[in-house]
Amino acid sequence: MKSNPTPLAPKADKDTVRRHNLSLVLRAVHDEGETTRAAVAARVGLTRAAVSSLVEQLLESGCLTESGKTFSGQAGRPGTVLKPARTGPAGAGVEINVDYVTVCVVDLAGTDRVRLTEHLDNRGAAPAEVLARAAGIASRALDSAHQQELRPAGVTLALPGLVAAGKVRQAPNLGWNQVPAQDLFAQALTALRPGTRALPVRSENEANLAALAELWFGGRDEARTFLYVSGEIGVGGALVLGGELLRGAHGFAGEIGHVPLDPAGPPCRCGARGCLEQYAGQLALLRTAGIDENSGAAGVAELERRARAGDERAVAALSTAGLMLGRVLSGAVNLLDPEAVVLGGIYRSLLPWLSPPADAELAERVVSGLWSRGSGRLRASSAAGDAARGAAALVVEDVLDDPAGWARDESR
Repeated sequence: MKSNPTPLAPKADKDTVRRHNLSLVLRAVHDEGETTRAAVAARVGLTRAAVSSLVEQLLESGCLTESGKTFSGQAGRPGTVLKPARTGPAGAGVEINVDYVTVCVVDLAGTDRVRLTEHLDNRGAAPAEVLARAAGIASRALDSAHQQELRPAGVTLALPGLVAAGKVRQAPNLGWNQVPAQDLFAQALTALRPGTRALPVRSENEANLAALAELWFGGRDEARTFLYVSGEIGVGGALVLGGELLRGAHGFAGEIGHVPLDPAGPPCRCGARGCLEQYAGQLALLRTAGIDENSGAAGVAELERRARAGDERAVAALSTAGLMLGRVLSGAVNLLDPEAVVLGGIYRSLLPWLSPPADAELAERVVSGLWSRGSGRLRASSAAGDAARGAAALVVEDVLDDPAGWARDESR
């Protein structure tokens, strides 16, 4: 008896093919920074005539600009330079953390065009209040973006804790549980901007977005598989595998701050005891160094100043945190075998003191041959690797995937 034949996939219609090809061309220009029509045609495998037609549509929609003369690098006449537009489509990212809110707007090339940060103590405040404050900062950033002729296609929220389906399932340091953050923020932003098109809003874990920013803007293209650890009041983590973010079965992969080091250790806000966060988080670092744990960014700057001056208590606090980081990271490296471990957030500026003990622990505890001390695999994040920028860039990725869809939505 013959089995039923596999049904044929439906043929893509002309509009679908053209939208796909528009994305191919826009990404080719985006990835090169500047190029020519001929070079794009060679890269994407379309005819020059087809590429020229697609380029004209992208120019008309405001995604690309064309100017000047250059040689294409191939035989034939010189071609004009294509670049991603500095006006037009853009992305907005809003990072909400325990003691600050940062809003970032990037253009199609991923360049920061607007950045606002306000240091706020969000602990104990009602979630709706925190999200309304964040919406107010975002609204000011969007006004500044519009003055630069940028038209953000959407907003991504970068949130601490367990984030899925638009909700913060749990953010222990904020005291949030089952908070519909995405809807609350969208409602607040829409109320602040009557008469303007409501922007789509999405949400994601802040460490995931910082890791994506490191991947896209960190300038280390050779590292496509790395573990990213973000030090703030909480300690977050994310794993990038082959250039893709590992989310886990429920979207919660990377909660390295709640790996237990000592079951009899200090209680953690997550409900467990002895978590990494209680030894290497911002509050623990400042408290152990004899600095007001609630002093935020100023306290971290003071910690760094004291460490540079050789203050014994500050150096000891950082050494203990580095040792504990190394112990947890060694387990992750044994399990995942990343090319690099990237430390971001407050760890970026504190790496000179964190790195030696952490690297020593890794060298001692990682399976022989997988880690060598001083290899450079433990390193600081780039200045561009922050969650707000990653959040904004995620919106830009949507435009790159479907520039025709962005142009359609913008014209409504």
